[in-house]
Amino acid sequence: MSISLGELLVLGQGKDLASERGVSCAGELPPASDPQLVERAIAARAALGKRALILGHHYQRDEVIRFADITGDSFKLAQSAAEQSSAEFIFFCGVHFMAESADILTSAKQRVILPDLAAGCSMADMATANQVNECWSQLERIGVASQTTPVTYMNSSAAIKSFTGEHGGTICTSSNAQKTLEWAFAKSEKVLFLPDQHLGRNTAVLSLGLTLDDCVLWNPWKPMGGLTEAEIKKAKMILWRGHCSVHGRFTCESIDDVRKRIAGVQIIVHPECQHEVVTAADVVGSTEKIIQTIQASAPGSKWAVGTELNLVSRLATNNPDKEIVFLDKAVCYCSTMNRIDLPHLVWAMESVLAGHVVNEIKVEPTVARYSKIALDQMLAL
Repeated sequence: MSISLGELLVLGQGKDLASERGVSCAGELPPASDPQLVERAIAARAALGKRALILGHHYQRDEVIRFADITGDSFKLAQSAAEQSSAEFIFFCGVHFMAESADILTSAKQRVILPDLAAGCSMADMATANQVNECWSQLERIGVASQTTPVTYMNSSAAIKSFTGEHGGTICTSSNAQKTLEWAFAKSEKVLFLPDQHLGRNTAVLSLGLTLDDCVLWNPWKPMGGLTEAEIKKAKMILWRGHCSVHGRFTCESIDDVRKRIAGVQIIVHPECQHEVVTAADVVGSTEKIIQTIQASAPGSKWAVGTELNLVSRLATNNPDKEIVFLDKAVCYCSTMNRIDLPHLVWAMESVLAGHVVNEIKVEPTVARYSKIALDQMLAL
């Protein structure tokens, strides 16, 4: 059973839809103001013991990260879920596509729970199965599909991962995108990169030596993606028109402003940022690389970080010997990632203890099978 993120944008809608799909969402959330909330969380976690594994993405709130057994990026957490085969219940404190990946990689005996079904990903929602299948049909019609390998970013729905596996492609993360694209170009002339245009463009140009002219942008809302046959045939990278709503907000003006305000500051950004921002930064890297780079930097160093605010705040707290600021003046959390909070986690754990598994994420078997092919191909690299 695969639940579309487009159908779960609002928690109330998510509960109604989940009920229709046979997913239990019964029960009441404890209020965030409950003075015993932390104590309830501690008690529930202790009662679950080794039967449970709590995974916390780096972008989660501190109140949730406190209870995470493992923290990391999306793929590290999915791998951790697969490796912890003795855990019966996996509470995935992240977003929907991450929980889907965990379900795909874990055994049938394990049950993956997303504490809030409305925790989605705007980027993943920018590529639907129907849109991607239509794109591929057009590539087949003009005779280039056979020369094209799909590469899909981890931040995508199970349906898109399944499409990728079915058509001989693979999955990538922000840390292994270069190696993945090198593999893809070794077997074909073109790559269809889904769904984040910025990661695809930045990796192609800055890591593989392609030019911006080698890249075209497929707009799923326009006939033929808004491109001509000649443009598609000439291109090496066909980039999907998708982006991260958080990383896409950083601009060169943000960089100029922080350089003026903080003498000697170094700019470090995620490769999901716009191309001009990435080229203007001092360091570019995945979430894990950002963390490692700052941790390894000299005391007294100054950093402006272009990624999600929860992580930037945690970096500042954990590295008091350095000056660490958010790259943009405006506060910007990942709104959907932030839906996972302590009341939802407590509710999910207490529900399991009461014998009710809520918000279970279950990917349809055929979708899971092809998705796993694509994920296994990535691991093989």
